[in-house]
Amino acid sequence: MAGALMNVLRLARAGVVLAQYGVRFVPPGMKVPAPLLIARALTVPIRAVTWPFRARQPKSARITEALASLGPSYIKLGQFLATRADVIGPELASDLSQLQDKLPPFPMRESRRAVEEALGGRLEDHFSTFGPPVAAASIAQVHKATVADAAGPRDVAVKILRPSVERRFKADLDSYYFAARQIERFHPPSRRLRPVAVVDTLKRTTELEMDLRLEAAAISEMAENITDDKGFRVPSVDWKRTSKRVMTLEWIDGIPIADHARLKAAGHDLKSLGLITLRSFLRHAMRDGFFHADMHQGNLLVDKSGDVVAVDFGIMGRLGAMERRFLAEILHGLITRDYRRVAAIHFEAGYVPQHHSVEVFAQAMRAIGEPIHGRTAEEISMADLLGQLFAYTEVFDMETRPELILLQKSMVIVEGVARSLDPGLNMWTAAEPVARDWMQSNLGVIGQIKDVGEGASTLGKVLADAPQFMLRAQGTLKSLDQMTRDGLRLDETTIRRLAREEARASWSGRAALWIGALSLAAIAALHLWG
Repeated sequence: MAGALMNVLRLARAGVVLAQYGVRFVPPGMKVPAPLLIARALTVPIRAVTWPFRARQPKSARITEALASLGPSYIKLGQFLATRADVIGPELASDLSQLQDKLPPFPMRESRRAVEEALGGRLEDHFSTFGPPVAAASIAQVHKATVADAAGPRDVAVKILRPSVERRFKADLDSYYFAARQIERFHPPSRRLRPVAVVDTLKRTTELEMDLRLEAAAISEMAENITDDKGFRVPSVDWKRTSKRVMTLEWIDGIPIADHARLKAAGHDLKSLGLITLRSFLRHAMRDGFFHADMHQGNLLVDKSGDVVAVDFGIMGRLGAMERRFLAEILHGLITRDYRRVAAIHFEAGYVPQHHSVEVFAQAMRAIGEPIHGRTAEEISMADLLGQLFAYTEVFDMETRPELILLQKSMVIVEGVARSLDPGLNMWTAAEPVARDWMQSNLGVIGQIKDVGEGASTLGKVLADAPQFMLRAQGTLKSLDQMTRDGLRLDETTIRRLAREEARASWSGRAALWIGALSLAAIAALHLWG
């Protein structure tokens, strides 16, 4: 009871703050539970009183200030809701898409204490120089420092978690869960949107962000995945100076990807950078199933060699084999106008309930795809595509897929970055080679060979165990046959009979079983490769 009361008080405080800034998280005309309608009505006087103080302030700026005043977890929540126009309405989702994860830095004395507690000794034992924070976000801030080792002095970036950030997040997440459960309990139409699952995803990603060893491991994993890729790289990790609350990385001396003037002055091709950014993201998602889920302009730099370098790996996304196939075939199907296949993939993946018609869903996909093909390159938008797909989720009873939430959010962000570099970038032309390569590698001849190899490996394991299994089965079947004639008795006599039958298998019987198993293997091989 006390926990519920505390959650109500926390949510009420958040509602008052949002009202003070004139932010409405319940869109007018939207069907919502009665308590939320009452809450919206109660905030009207607050918005009226505070209106003169915010009349000249843009709405997106008000939202940013409101969420920043509520704390780190509300900034993360706002970034998540930016992808859910179906929940909060397109207008508010558009405003939240401008939300930047920035907060005032915490004092240098706190940074010193964090480093010394995490790494032991004094700060000077680990770093030759240690400068003031160069960036501060909701969960951590970054300092530029210098280390001296056998290879000589080098610059590094030191990321440090905010003091007590874990405790604050836990309290706010409890409130989010409380609200999500009440919505699912009292408003059945909202269950399709799976609000508790959305909070689950937020919880998992923030937990990963608050253990910097996991972020370092993510950087290391991506570095292995992209070893042979050109034009995109990640910083190296200094594991010696990395712990749960402190992480040390290679300092990237590059130009922010948003600084187009400096990029042009340095001789970089903006169109090429846009293409690299988009294709790299799609390659990571489809080929590797592991992608940077926060690739906004503030997290991308361009180094002297012209490579795009990603930083801040606190939010990463993973896709299983089924989700990767879904993404690749959706893109490929829309590009090639194979709407029937696009629809079938939705049903095969379980995204659309079976009581709906594949043909009718294909018709809906055609309504999305055909206008895209009729537009110029400047008008084609993956963000628009996702928005239209969301519009059909309710019509076809599609549940929210938590594993795709980060992908949807990230795609919109990456498209924005690529478009800023090349407004004429044709998103479908850019995506087509990546989708095609995935299709050929996984569904073409190479994919079939791979599947055959995996199938042969599995078959080999089964066949290796087959003689022993068949031997045991043979003895057991003889015993069962005898017992059905004599009567089924689970007594001492029956147990002894089972043991005798198990032991009667002779060497010749074993040899016969092995010959049978090898024959099955030969037949299977001819079938697979013939």
